[in-house]
Amino acid sequence: MRVLLVEDDIALSEAVCGYLRAKAFVVDAVPSLAQASAALHGAQYAAVLLDLHLGDGDGLSLLPQVRALKDRPIVIVLTARDQVTDRIRGLDAGADDYLIKPYDPGELLARLRAVERRRSTSTAPVLQLGDLEIDLTRELVRSRGVPVALTQKEWALLRVMATRPDRIHTRDNLQDALYGFNDEADSNTLEVFISRLRRKLGREHIQTLRGLGYRLVNAGSDAP
Repeated sequence: MRVLLVEDDIALSEAVCGYLRAKAFVVDAVPSLAQASAALHGAQYAAVLLDLHLGDGDGLSLLPQVRALKDRPIVIVLTARDQVTDRIRGLDAGADDYLIKPYDPGELLARLRAVERRRSTSTAPVLQLGDLEIDLTRELVRSRGVPVALTQKEWALLRVMATRPDRIHTRDNLQDALYGFNDEADSNTLEVFISRLRRKLGREHIQTLRGLGYRLVNAGSDAP
């Protein structure tokens, strides 16, 4: 899950980034509306964590740009403004959730997961693909009933595909789930992680659609 954090408090930004990255999120952090706007047009995000009081304007002014995106990310407003009217204004402007500073990072993580579940095309709490079971809420994967240990990058990649299992995920979409602005990756890095997931989950569960991308499938589907 690639996240854009728009926050001009450097200490808070670093703390949030560190926490979410430890939970297998890819996080790009920017301190201004101008940089946030550029980031939204340069990468695809699953979520935007948006401070309201920024040096170059009100964070809510970014929401029209977010709503105009083809694949609109979820937006969680992070602010010290605790007035009910401010919260109503943010939600009416298109935010999906609201978190008042100071907040516990664990609560932010729970809000991200909750909104992600609401926006997911998979309505079941546990995705069942033949003998493969993916629990997004608890971050657990079982193959034939046996727990599967995944690295942070492997889990980040699987989570993108499992959240929208009916969708074909392009290389760019999956690369965005793995790497942020300052990360560098070799051209075949995605294929390496796909290969690792196939080895752990079963080759038959990840289908390659040549020239298009990858998607999760039920056991027995063609997975070249």
